[in-house]
Amino acid sequence: MFWDKISPLYDIFENIYNGKVYTGTGEKVAELIDSSDEVLECACGTGAISIYIAQKCKKLIATDFATGMLRRAAKKCRNYPNAVFKKADITNIKCKDARFDKVVVGNVIHLLPDPEKALHELERVVKPGGEIIIPTYINMSKGTGTAAVKFITLLGADFKRQFDLDSYKAFFEDKGYTGVEYYVVDGRMPCAIAVITKA
Repeated sequence: MFWDKISPLYDIFENIYNGKVYTGTGEKVAELIDSSDEVLECACGTGAISIYIAQKCKKLIATDFATGMLRRAAKKCRNYPNAVFKKADITNIKCKDARFDKVVVGNVIHLLPDPEKALHELERVVKPGGEIIIPTYINMSKGTGTAAVKFITLLGADFKRQFDLDSYKAFFEDKGYTGVEYYVVDGRMPCAIAVITKA
């Protein structure tokens, strides 16, 4: 699996290429987390965002489909006993309805063949009034992002879609989401954070 193969190099690549945004995204997401929150993180990768969430929340269940990524994330967060790491499918989350205060889904929407299915599942597991927090690289905003995507695609990543800020907003509007808040972490390849509050 591609993501297992690149897991040992992922943080190195991100920090060299896009370090300001890589750390800034975790910091910004953590600002949206409260100390009483029970948080589900899907597609946690190597734990770049998990490490910031774990410092803020009551409990974090961080999941990914790639065991290599999960191992790295668990190691990164080993000093946080409130963080648990599990293999899981974002389109079929094994938990009861309205279980979490916040759900975080970092940099995976553009890779999913059926993002609507994932979004419905995220809505299912978050409490009414809770938030779904979706950071995604808006790599079409600047020319440098396009080069990085081409490189990662050559290695084997499968991008289903790419965004700039306007098309990212349109993506959620087209899916029927209204009142979405957006934050942008700017840098070499910026990251837009969409925040959907469940009615």
